[in-house]
Order: sequence, then structure tokens, then C-alpha cells
Amino acid sequence: MRYLSTRGGMAPQPFTDVLLEGLAPDGGLAVPEAIPQVSPEQLQAWRSLPYADLAYEVLKLFITDIPGDDLRALTRATYRPEVFGGEAIAPLKPLKDGISLLGLSEGPTLAFKDMAMQFLGHLFEYVLARRGTTLNILGATSGDTGSAAEYAMRGKKGVAVFMLSPAGRMSAFQRAQMYSLQDANIHNIAVRGVFDDCQDIVKAVSADLTFKTTHRIGAVNSINWARIAAQVVYYFHGWRMATEGAQDPMAPVSFAVPSGNFGNILAGHVARSMGLPIRRLVLATNENNVLEEFFRTGVYRPRGSSETYETSSPSMDISKASNFERFVYDLLGRDAARVKALWDELADKGSFDLSAYKPRFEQYGFVAGTSTHADRLETIRRVHAETGVVIDPHTADGVKVARPYVEPGVPMLVLETALPVKFSATIEEALGQPAPRPAGFENIEQLPQRVQTVDPDVQTIKDLIAAHAV
Repeated sequence: MRYLSTRGGMAPQPFTDVLLEGLAPDGGLAVPEAIPQVSPEQLQAWRSLPYADLAYEVLKLFITDIPGDDLRALTRATYRPEVFGGEAIAPLKPLKDGISLLGLSEGPTLAFKDMAMQFLGHLFEYVLARRGTTLNILGATSGDTGSAAEYAMRGKKGVAVFMLSPAGRMSAFQRAQMYSLQDANIHNIAVRGVFDDCQDIVKAVSADLTFKTTHRIGAVNSINWARIAAQVVYYFHGWRMATEGAQDPMAPVSFAVPSGNFGNILAGHVARSMGLPIRRLVLATNENNVLEEFFRTGVYRPRGSSETYETSSPSMDISKASNFERFVYDLLGRDAARVKALWDELADKGSFDLSAYKPRFEQYGFVAGTSTHADRLETIRRVHAETGVVIDPHTADGVKVARPYVEPGVPMLVLETALPVKFSATIEEALGQPAPRPAGFENIEQLPQRVQTVDPDVQTIKDLIAAHAV
């Protein structure tokens, strides 16, 4: 399997090259030459596999330049009960009215990002050791990517992490998870601005090919295809759990996905394209509803920093969804020249119009909806009253938007994005009591924190990287 750029300016490369590359040299994103197909017979054979071995079966379709025994060892080193809290790795948690949560927040940072990032930590260390080189990871986080990346990479040989986050825009728990790390290879940088400012800096640094090559810059944001590939696995896992015992061996399921940067739901789109029987992919946004607006109107109109609202589901306070380009590439029949022209138009005019393609949205299974602060509070209260389960605000967005799309006989799986303790102020507002706090996190906000706050300036970030690169 080789990889191309969504904008057509990259020679085909093997997986491990795009793993270390991050953003493609032409500014596009790496995508596989073809989406591998999975037969109904393969799906049935995968039903009883442990999660680690299911991950191996899915990932080997995308990773053909790592020996099979080594790849299996990497997935087994990653998806262990002691890391993810039990044998299921991602348990199914029934709610009511045909809706269940797919528990993706059992990992060390209590967020779904661990599902892919823990694998990337092992993968980077393996590939860098094999090549005898080092990597400086530059990332941007709106909340959970940062801590998941840092916990996965802390202490890893040959890797340094430079993580940008929007100053003051994350919850106190999220900040503490990241900034309390004292590992020498972890560098936290708070940017005065919003997440999109952080993401723009990452793209600008990556677009400077001389600097990128000199300092061996890589990425762990979902612009890195390895993140998407690892996330594809839990769609297969969720499907097999939700349809266990179904009369129809290819019984469909639907997934509702709280979405900011489009990476999580893109993995579902890939799984569906591989042959997984997904009925609907329900995209849930908060008040920053650029993606919902696109699926409703066909117009993609990212907003500037001043128009990006600060909400109570802050990890979705994003107006420029990086991974959306990969979906548009598929939507346009994998026409890289057209994609490049659209992103040139976006840079020039601030929007583009694909309303002529709206009939294909349903063909791909996509529907979308928006949730507000009041919706989040009401949904958290309702789920708790009905089931005793406390959900975080982002997962609440997913549950709220999912409800109108539940169909008889089709399980609706809402992807749980984080445990509620990460957003305890909103939980307390909704329920009048703090969120449950898992053991080991009792006093995390009181730990010493190490972070540098800077203006949103590309050269400042380059200077920091140059001073601390491995």
C-alpha cells in the first residue's frame, strides 16, 4: 500500500514515510492509493478476535512495509487490559432508546485520542530505531490530542513533542494533564489565541520544507494518516459488539460522532468505504457548526478566530477542520487537481460551494446536527436520570444529535470522547455535583505545571523547536 497527497504533488510513498512526514510536501494530506476492501467472510472471522488482533488485521491492510510479526507485536504492546482498563479495551455501554456509548475513554488520559495515540507511541519508537534517526513532533490541541500524545510519547527514545494549545481555552483538568508533565522530551506551548491559530502555525511550520527537513518535524494530529488508520479499528470493533447474535451477519449499525477536526468521523467514513455495514454517520457539532453547515448547505465556510465561539464542549471549538480535505478528495472522485483548486479558492475567497454534490452526502451515509450549551446540560441531566451514567459535554453533543436518527433495529453507537471528570464545571452545572473522579487523578490540578505562553507567531515557534529539538 502506497500513499498519495490529496493535492497531487507527492510521489507515492510507503506507510512509514508518510508516518514520519505528517503534512504532505504540497500542503495536502496523505491518503492511501486505494481503500482496501473487507469481505463479509473476513468480518465474520474477526468477530471473536481480541482487540489487539483485530487492530492487527485492520492495520496490516494499510501498513505493508512493516513485517507482519512486528506489526502484531506493536498492536499487542498497545492494546493491553492494563493500559485500557479491561479486556474489552473499548466496551459497549447501553443507554436507552436504541442508543449505546462506545467507551473509547478507558486509556491513560481518559479520552478517545488514546485509542490511536498509544499505538503511535510504539510505532514511532519502532520506526525511528529501525532507521537510526530522531523526530520532533509538532502538534496542536484543542484539549485531548495534546495529553494523549504526550502520555504516549513521554520517555520514548528519539522523540520530542512540541504541543501548541490555546491559552485559557481548555478545562483546568485538561491543562493539568498536559502542563504537569515534567519529562525532558515534552514541551508545552500555550498560544494566545484559539485552536485554529495553533493549527495554522503547525501547517505553516510544516510548509517550510527546509526547516521541516532540517529539524525532522513530524505530526501526531489527525493530519497524520496513522492516527486515522488506528481509529478505523474501533468502528469494526463497535459494529461486532453491537451486532453480536444478530440474525443477519451483516446487520448495519449507525455511529454518532462529536466532531471538530473531522478525524474521528473520517475514520468511520473509511471503515464504511472498506465494506463495514454502517447505515449512517451522524456528525455532531457544537455552536461552531462549520461542518454541520456544510452537510446542510454544501457550502464550506470556515470562520476566523473572532467568530470561533468558546463553548462548554471546548475540544470542538474548531472552525477549520483539517481532515475535511480527505473527505472532499473522496467526494470529488479522488480528483487531486480539483481539490487543490478548491483549497486555493478557500485561501482566496474564504469558502467554496459543493452544493451540487449534496445528493452524495447521503450516499456516503452522512447526516449532521448541532448542539448548544442548553442542549448539553439537558442531555447530561436526561442520561443521568434515565441510566445513572454521567457523560461529558462532547459525548452529550453526540447523544443529542443522534436521537432523531435512531432507526428501529439499527443500533446507534455514540462515540464517547472523554470521561466527564475532564469537564467537571459543566457536569456540576448540569447535575449540581462534581463529575466522578477516577483513582489516581485526585489532585492533578495542584501539581506543578511547566508551560510557556507565547503570541501566535510562526517564527517564535520555530525558534523554540530549534532550541530544544532532538
